[in-house]
Amino acid sequence: MNKLSFIIASTLLVISSTIRAQEIVPQTYCNPLDIDYTYMVYNSARNISYRSGADPAVVEFRGEYYMFVTRSFGYWHSTNLVTWDFIKPQQWFFEGSNAPTAFNYKDSLVYFAGDPAGYGSILYTDDPKSGKWTPTASISNNIQDSELFIDDDGKSYLYWGSSNVHPIRVKMLDKDDRFLETGVRKELINLVEEEHGWERFGENNFHPTLKEGYMEGASMTKHNGKYYLQYAAPGTQFNVYGDGVYISDSPLGPFTYMKNNPMSFKPGGFTNGAGHGITVKQTNGQYWHFGTMALASNSHWERRLCMFPTYFDDEGLMHSNTHYGDYPRYAPNHPTKAGEHCGWMLLSYKGKTTVSSSKQQIKKSTSTDDEVEITEMPLEKSDDGEILSKVLTDESPKSFWVAEANDDQQWVEIEMLNPGKIYAFQLNFHDHESGIYTRTEGLRHRFTIEVSADGQNWKTVVDRSKSYQDTPNAYIVLSQAVEGKYVRYNNIEVPGNNFALSEIRVFGLGFGKKPSSVKGFMVDREEDRRDVSLSWRPVKGAQGYNIKWGIAPDKLYQSWLVYDTTEHFMRCLDRDTQYYFSIESFNENGISEKTEVLEVK
Repeated sequence: MNKLSFIIASTLLVISSTIRAQEIVPQTYCNPLDIDYTYMVYNSARNISYRSGADPAVVEFRGEYYMFVTRSFGYWHSTNLVTWDFIKPQQWFFEGSNAPTAFNYKDSLVYFAGDPAGYGSILYTDDPKSGKWTPTASISNNIQDSELFIDDDGKSYLYWGSSNVHPIRVKMLDKDDRFLETGVRKELINLVEEEHGWERFGENNFHPTLKEGYMEGASMTKHNGKYYLQYAAPGTQFNVYGDGVYISDSPLGPFTYMKNNPMSFKPGGFTNGAGHGITVKQTNGQYWHFGTMALASNSHWERRLCMFPTYFDDEGLMHSNTHYGDYPRYAPNHPTKAGEHCGWMLLSYKGKTTVSSSKQQIKKSTSTDDEVEITEMPLEKSDDGEILSKVLTDESPKSFWVAEANDDQQWVEIEMLNPGKIYAFQLNFHDHESGIYTRTEGLRHRFTIEVSADGQNWKTVVDRSKSYQDTPNAYIVLSQAVEGKYVRYNNIEVPGNNFALSEIRVFGLGFGKKPSSVKGFMVDREEDRRDVSLSWRPVKGAQGYNIKWGIAPDKLYQSWLVYDTTEHFMRCLDRDTQYYFSIESFNENGISEKTEVLEVK
């Protein structure tokens, strides 16, 4: 080898080693979804200002995706199911769409319905990017919480219903004659709370007076010749809001209750709820279930959106993966693990948080009687005179801190309990008396984020000081992970009258050990077999625990994530179903092995 060849070979070896050594950070997403949610018009007469996103209808059309959301005065477009851009339509319902439905018919037309008044035309377009829609000439009645489904043979069906008394219904329409009703109309399914614990009304499926849950949000998925009629229960404001399924060989039924219900359920963790959604098939064949999460701080109807991978098992049972459902998850472009928890853990939980100023700090919780309990926290300072804020790292979206001003003098600093390798941040801004109503353009969140190992020497890792993005639930992944123990958010400008935050979440991996497996796991089914008590011994160094259960040892499809407790009570079981349970502990370093599966008859 001559000298030049040796130099070239050595250089290539160094470059190759550098590439191998540099970590490739995967594309991820995090629930609640990071989109520019619209400020609501209802409750504006009471000067209640808040954003919301609920009841999503998502369709794939010509290889791309469109998402329609309650009262958003438009819709969103995406090419990858992660980044969404808002489209302002040229013709739309006056108050925005309500519990919308959309259907892609053979990549030729997108049909849409969702008039807040409960009646109106079905719109259609062959170019949803343009925002141009054409209404049909007919008037459809009773289309609140509707689902338009057109079968492969062109026969059209409209499912609808939102009631704690009336069932989900269906009527056939003539797609080729202005969607006029053909005369075929049927009642299909209703709630059976005495058998299905998860359908019971109230936070944690308990309410002292109201016993009937709401059945709403019908959605239809056809898979392998079977018809999967999805429905939401028991109420959009509750942590247990989920989606169940009935299965049939015909779009008109009869329908049979799916034994592993609910198929989409996320009652624990930071943000709760996974109901009133839609299941969409990605271009590669992977299914995704979009649902509604309950924020319910300013109003019961203050909500956010979520997305979970969805599957059909060997029995044809439909189920979604909601495990660690508000932690970072692999994006839909991942070749083998799309939608699964990517392994990044929560580094910021219970970190010591100091703030520049404090106008107000509030803790809220939804009580069992459907009211919101409000506690104003007294101003607390450290021995050094720093203003403390415990609500920003408590894993509650309902609690929040309000700064004295909305300007570039405001900041938040978190000293995490332990140092770690930081991959991502989630900033959950709060609407406190924002004074904004309806869809408003030009809103933006401007800030920087710094990281430090010692609290003295800081490195800017996020610079959105000149950003034009509106990101009320900003999820930011670093291009290269950084090590640190301190995180500092520097405000510049946020929408509305006040700068307020409900939570700053820092994701990554700590440098310590994963917690050990849980010992002493006990599961006691109550006399009311819809209820179950669980207990276990504390695990040293654990942040929390993830309870998993299902209808078979290899079908633990449901989970409930809890922090700082060694017991739990659930009211969400089906009365006549045999279950299997397991539990795992977790901390900032990772997740333990799950316990042996317990059979609970």
